[in-house]
Parts: sequence; C-alpha cells; structure tokens
Amino acid sequence: MRSSRSDQWSEAVVRPRTTESRVAVHRRLVLVFALSLVTLLTVTGVAVLLSLRADDCSGPDGEGTRAGAGPRAEGGRGNGSRGERGGDEEERPWRRSRLPGSLLPRHYDLDLHVHMDNFTFTGEVSIRLDCVNATKYIVLHTDRLEVSSVSVWSGSSASRSASRGVGGAARVLRHFSVPANQMYVLALHRELRPMRTYRVNITFQAVIENDLLGFYRSSYLQDQEKRYLAVTQFSPVHARKAFPCFDEPVFKATFSLSLRHDPQYTSLSNMPVESSSLAEDGWLTNRFAQTPRMSTYYLAWSVCNFTYRETHTETGVTVRLYARPDAIASGAGDYALQITRRLLGFYQQYFNVKYSLPKLDLLAVPKHPYAAMENWGLSIFVEQKLLLDAEVSSSSYQMELTMVVVHEICHQWFGDLVTPMWWEDVWLKEGFAHFFEYVGTDFLFPKWNMEKQRFLTDVLHEVMQLDGLSSSHPISQEVTEATDIDRVFDLIAYKKGAALIRMLASVMGQQLFQRGLNDYLTTHMYSNAARNDLWNKLTQAMQSAGRDIDVREMMDRWTLQMGYPVVTIVRSQSDEILNSDIIISQEHFLYSQETGQKNDSYQWLIPLTVAMGNVTVISQESLIWINNKTEIHRLGEIDDDSWLLGNIDQTGYYRVNYDLNNWRLLTQQLQTNHQIISVGNRAGLIDDAFNLARAGLLPQDIPLQLIGYLPGEHSFLPWHAASRVLYQLDRLLDRTENYSVFSDYVLQQVSSRYHRMGWPSPVTTATVMQASYQTEELQRELIMLACSFGNKHCHRQAVALISDWISSNKNRIPPNVRDMVYCTGVSLMDEDVWEFIWMKFHSSRAVSEKKVLLEALTCSDNSFLLSRLLNLSLSSELVPEQDLIDVIIHVGRNPHGRHLAWSFFRDKWTLLNSRYGEALFLNSKLIGGVTEYLNTEDELNELKEFHASEGGGPAMSRALEVVEGNVRWHRLHQRHLYQWLRKAYDNTAHGY
Repeated sequence: MRSSRSDQWSEAVVRPRTTESRVAVHRRLVLVFALSLVTLLTVTGVAVLLSLRADDCSGPDGEGTRAGAGPRAEGGRGNGSRGERGGDEEERPWRRSRLPGSLLPRHYDLDLHVHMDNFTFTGEVSIRLDCVNATKYIVLHTDRLEVSSVSVWSGSSASRSASRGVGGAARVLRHFSVPANQMYVLALHRELRPMRTYRVNITFQAVIENDLLGFYRSSYLQDQEKRYLAVTQFSPVHARKAFPCFDEPVFKATFSLSLRHDPQYTSLSNMPVESSSLAEDGWLTNRFAQTPRMSTYYLAWSVCNFTYRETHTETGVTVRLYARPDAIASGAGDYALQITRRLLGFYQQYFNVKYSLPKLDLLAVPKHPYAAMENWGLSIFVEQKLLLDAEVSSSSYQMELTMVVVHEICHQWFGDLVTPMWWEDVWLKEGFAHFFEYVGTDFLFPKWNMEKQRFLTDVLHEVMQLDGLSSSHPISQEVTEATDIDRVFDLIAYKKGAALIRMLASVMGQQLFQRGLNDYLTTHMYSNAARNDLWNKLTQAMQSAGRDIDVREMMDRWTLQMGYPVVTIVRSQSDEILNSDIIISQEHFLYSQETGQKNDSYQWLIPLTVAMGNVTVISQESLIWINNKTEIHRLGEIDDDSWLLGNIDQTGYYRVNYDLNNWRLLTQQLQTNHQIISVGNRAGLIDDAFNLARAGLLPQDIPLQLIGYLPGEHSFLPWHAASRVLYQLDRLLDRTENYSVFSDYVLQQVSSRYHRMGWPSPVTTATVMQASYQTEELQRELIMLACSFGNKHCHRQAVALISDWISSNKNRIPPNVRDMVYCTGVSLMDEDVWEFIWMKFHSSRAVSEKKVLLEALTCSDNSFLLSRLLNLSLSSELVPEQDLIDVIIHVGRNPHGRHLAWSFFRDKWTLLNSRYGEALFLNSKLIGGVTEYLNTEDELNELKEFHASEGGGPAMSRALEVVEGNVRWHRLHQRHLYQWLRKAYDNTAHGY
C-alpha cells in the first residue's frame, strides 16, 4: 500500500501546470500536506500503542510468560483453534506450552554455513506455511539461537524467490523470543488469512555446543592428531537449538537442506547429496535432496572427516557406515553394515511396506547422549554400539550391539514413517522398536532364541520391578510442558511397551498381528497416529478372522493404568465347590503393601494361560479371560499331586501367585524332573517367587527352596533369572554381619555346575560367537556367580590370567570373560594391577575393550583408588563424558565404594545436573544407579535430606521409594531369611 500511494503523489507533483491554476494547486498542496501530517501522527500513535501492548505481552525483557495448555481432544493435534482459546490466550498464543494450530509448515528450505574453526554456524531458514485460522502471530520454536532478521511473504510471492526480494511482503511489527517456552514470535501488521500460503524467512546464528544436544561437537584422535566433528541430536525437542522451526511431532513437513563448510570435511544428511559446488572462496556447498514429510526431530546432519564402507540391499537401497578412518580400515564397522542390509529386507517383508528412502547411513560418533538415534536415512550411534572388534569383543557385547542396530532400523517404520501424534504415546515407537529388538535378532540368529527366552529376563522381569513401585506411572501419560517430554523416555515406555505388544501379539497370533501392523503403517505413512489408531487397525484384523475382541477395551486398561496385577490361583478347598474348580483373583501388585498405596480400584482384562501337571506330564494350556476381582473357573479334575501353572511361557504382563501347597508341588517338580516345565516358565517361577517374597506376599524361604534344583539345571535362562534376583539380595545383604551365610548358600548352588562347565579356552584366533550362544552364556553366568561370591578356584583362575597378561604383555584372556577377570584381578591384586588396567584403558583403540577396562577399575577394594577414579572421570579428556555416569554407578555397586559414590554424587550434583540434566534419560539412569544399593536408615535419611534440598524430579522420588523399600525389607524380612539359611547351611558341607 505504501508504494502505491508514493507513485500517485510523485505523478501529481511533476505534472505540468498552467499559470492560472498555480494558486489552486498550492492550496491543494497545503491541504494534502496537512492531511498527510495528521495521518502520520495517527499512524505513529497506533504504532506506539501496539508497541506498548507487545511490551505488556512480552514482559519487561521481551519474554513471554507461561500459561497452562488448554484442553485437547484425545489423539488430536492439540494446538487449538481460535474458538478454543479465551481472549487472553487468543491475543498471546506464546503463553501456551504448545504451539497454536493456526499455521501449518509444509516445507523448509534450510541453508547453513558451518564454521568448524570456531564452532559456530549461521543459517537462513525459509518456511512455507499454510494458514488454517486467521492470526496476527507466527509462533515457532527457537532455543539458544540469535535471530538476525525476519520477513514474511504472502500469496503468489510465498515461493523461495520471496527471500530474494520479490513483492508480497507482510509487515512485521515486532519479533521477540520467549525463552520460558523456547518460542519465537513474529507479530504482524495484518492478519494472515485462512486458505492462503505464506513464507517466513529467518536468518540466525549460534554456537556448535559441547553438550550433546542440538547441533553439537565432538572429537577423536587420528594418527595422534585431535580432530573434530559436528553432529545433530534433535530428539525430542532440540531441533529448535539448530534452526527456527515448528518443533512438535505433528507438524510434519518436507526439508531441503544445504550445508556450506570447509572442503576438508564431509557432510551428511537424511537424503543423498543432490548437487555439490565449490565457491571462489574455497568453501564447499552440498545441497541434499528433499526429504519426505517428517517431524523436525528426525532431521539430521553431520560435518566430519569420516570415511565409510557401503553395501546395497536387493531392492537397491545404498547402506553406508561412516566412522573414524582407522575404525573403517580395521573393519570394525563391517558387522553392523552387513546386518543392516539384511534387516532392511526383513522389515520390508514383515511389515509389507517398502523402505522409503534411497539410502541409509549409519554414523558412529565418539560422543552421544544415548545409544543411538534413528534419524530417517542417517541413524547416529555412539561408537561402542556400532563398532565391533572381533578379536576383543565378547558375545554379550555383540548381542547388545546387534539389538541396538535392530532397534534403530525398526524405527525407520515405527517412528520415522509413522510418528506418534504427541509424546504421551512415545511408546508407540519405542515399545515397538524394543519388541522388535528380539524379533529382528531372532531373524538374524535363530539359535539365540531371543524373543522366547532373553526377552523374559532382560525386558519383562526388569521392567516389572520398576512398574511395581507406587511411583510408577501409566505407559500413556499426559505431557504438557516441554520440560516434561524427556520424562516419558523411560523404561516404562520402552520395556513395558514391548512387553504389552508381545502379550497382544500372543493373543492375536502372528498372522493377524502382522496384518494389523501393515494396515496401521500404510494408513498413516508420512503422517501421525495415536494409540486408538493402532487399536482400531488391530481390532479390524481380529474381526476379519471372525474373532470378536475389542483391542482398545482390552489395552486401555494396560496403558492408562499404572502397574500390573498379581494373579493368585488357588484350588478349591470348599465342599460347595468342585475340586475341578479354581479360584482366580487379581490385585494391584506393589512392593510396598501398605494400605493407601495400593490402588484397589485397578482392574485389568487379563489373558491368563493355565496348565495342570504332575511328575510325568503337563496338560495343554487353557486361555481364561479374567475381568473381575475374583472369578471361579473349571479346568478339569485336579488330584492332590497335581500342580497348577499360570502365564505359560510368560507371555502375559503379570505375576502369578499360588497357595503354599502348590508352591511346594512346583518345587518338588523342579527337583524331580524340571524339564516338564518349560525353560521360560522355570525362569518365570524364580523371578515371581523372589519378587513376591520381597513384597511380603510369600515367606522368604519359598524362593530359596525353589532354586535348590539349580545344580541340575543345564539351561542358561533359569540361571540368568536366578542370578538377577540373587545379585539383588546380595546388595541388600553385603554389608550385614552374617553375609557369609548367604554367600555360602549361593556357592552351594553354583559350585558343581561351575566345575562341570569350566572356563573357555584362551584366545588363539579371532572369533566371534564361535561356540553355541546358550553354552557360552551359561558358562559366563556361572563364572560370574562363582567369582562374585568368592569361589577360590575362580579367583585363582582370574589372577593367573591377569598375571600372564602382565608378564607377557599378550592378552590371552577369552573375550567372553574379560570383564569378570579384569574386575576380579583389580579387586584381589595390588595397586600395580589397577595402574596397569588404567594404562591399557588409555592405550586401547577398541571401544568395546575400553568399556570393559574402565568398569574393571571400579572393582578395587582400595578407597583411595576409587576416589581417584571418580575425580579423574570428571575430565572428558581422560574419560568420555557419557562414561562418567557408568563410573559412578559401578563404584556404587562395589560395597567398598558405595558410600564414596553416594558422597561424590551429592558433592558434584550441581555439576552433574548441569551436564546431564537436560538429557533426562541419562539423569534418571544416574540417580537410580547411584541410590538403588543404599539400604540403611542413615542412608535413607541422607537421601531424604538431599531430595528436600535439591529436588531431582520423578527419578529422585522413585529412588526414595526404592531405598525405603530396602530399609523396610531389612526390618521385616532379613531375620527370617537368615534363620532359614542357617538351618539349610547346617545340613550341607562347607568349604566353597
């Protein structure tokens, strides 16, 4: 409008005039001048008022104040419309914790200039927007960015050319940041109109940080030279640290990225390089192909000096693995590269949905806040979860690495292709990826039998311990503030999500389950979905096969309620009820059984599988749906010598308890012929018995009697289940006066099987997974138990292997037992061994070996050495930053270091919280790991004082409940446990 008036005025001034009309012209000029002056004063006044109003909105520093989120429809975008909000929020949308839904981003053009010499970057982003509801405000996210300029273009000029100065500008009255909500606001002169397209251009600059989030830097040594790289970590809310954007998962858009940097570096992103050019100033610009529609937190890029190896899938997808040049040259990435190629084919076939991009890069970085991040087309891993050195890596290390890769590749479908609508249902991607860790690994290595066996101990049993606390939470939990988002990335989302998916898959059957997943993925690809979208597709799959099961009705009780039930099965003792009937009841399981903590209103729809058995045979399982608090069901004739067994193969997410007579019969069965009961159920019985006893629902001697059969157990899984619960008891008892009574009992169970299995042969050739996985893992488990609980032969063997290494400088210790041998040697031998391990930690180039060596240093009995290690670990030059957490936790696991780790944690809390506080997953791991072994009244009081003064969030509340439970267990159950152990020990031989 301004340019139009200016042209008319100019024309009037220069037009030729006659002499007779000059007086009239002068009068008109005076009148026009006066009117112009009045107009100018009026406009100036309005502008001042608007400025004052904006100042009022933004506060004295230009920062908006926060307001709570308004109501949101379940599964909806939750960004609201003009009709949703009250007057104040309609005028100040940045006060809400969520972005308004008035504008939808469709495409980002992002140009970045990366300066690796001073670790800064400058950028320009041009975002094409569709206007849904009229608004005068453009509200998006920024964090730690310095915005230089903004402009808005409308209509046909909202193309990329608008940033070059073509017409159609929309006037920006004011733009300001709202740090409290990490938002940036553009206040416009006029409303943007619905059904129209606009483009907002923003130039900015920032620092390439050193805190593992956003666009951050890392370093490594290559040929004794320190080199740097820069890489992104945007999940869940850190894309806003790298460029202004609509940083919520529902705001999907396409991205065109351009990276300009020194040509000595390589740059990577989600898509392949589309064009590359070298400017006259010597800088290289890589322009990447446009991405599919995706959420901001899956955008990724890196600038590095890495090299790569590549392979191709049968469908033509290029797979590359980038890492340090020496790691690539050594072949450390070859294993992960090859399994990735196979996994892409597996998932395409399983889901019946093609992988969407032309390439997939795996990037191994020295420093990362998590194990890995599944960015679409550019998945980023911390080195020790991607690089495998066959000469020094154990089978356990290989298994863990395999499962991380399987997890991230699954995310290319569950997460990247179909993204949860909002963070409350993050388990929709993390639960599936964690479940498929076991399914996908079974595809790669069927003999490992991961889904039917290792899943039980490593997922089901672990998460049920956490979910049995009153401080647990539903798997779907409300998230309103940005600060709450990291909180949902916990073991409940990952492992409970996986366990519930496994239970549902078991109920449905694999064919229907796969059909439902295919329909879910194809319906919502390149878009977002909520849990009800999944339930609907799985219900339709069931109905297509004539099975009338409402999946939502069943699963809402498992996802919207915290915790899980304990199902108690009791055979009838009443004359009025037939002896073929059983009484089944359900109640909320909690380790703390005090009145008021247990929620008696909780009820679940439980798919209970039950079988009967005796000394020689077990019946076929029956499926019983339990919906009420107590029900009576008929199984068939049950004689006095028959036992009942629930939750067959542990497919259900619940614990099972029985009357004491049934526990006695099951214990006798294990002693007589344990193979009648499946491997999975043997492991499940052990885990249920110990945890029911810890909660006070069983006498303490029942689980100890149950594991009396272990000397005859040949399978790994029951031993692994037993070792987990025995280590937990060990940490409760290891500082008690009568500890040797407990340790001797454990050795009594372990000794004979340990001596039969022996030790693996010394290393002679480079082998990975040379022997049977199950045999190797059982041998490892028995050696670990024997050395941990003081078996003299085990100690002598470990000391001999360490001594041979020191004297010959040749490490012939088998990779599978190196962690136990190193730890035992450091514990039993002198300070020189500690110094030797410390030296080897710094000289080793194999990331898996470095991890084992570092953890071994925490095993010392010397308080001075442990304190020294804790303080040295604060330097990222000596110990990788993400490894500090593991050092503190492992020192805390050592009885000689428990108090040191706890004191160190409290003294350094400010530093630790500033370093890891924003990455709450790491912070939660640290808090839980350093406190879970505290078990005295004094330590409980210290924790309470710390909690009161420092907070610590949900992780600290959970830690407090765990320590209270430890102290309560000592008070209520320690005496009974030792009484039984003394009686049992008096009847056995000594000398273990």
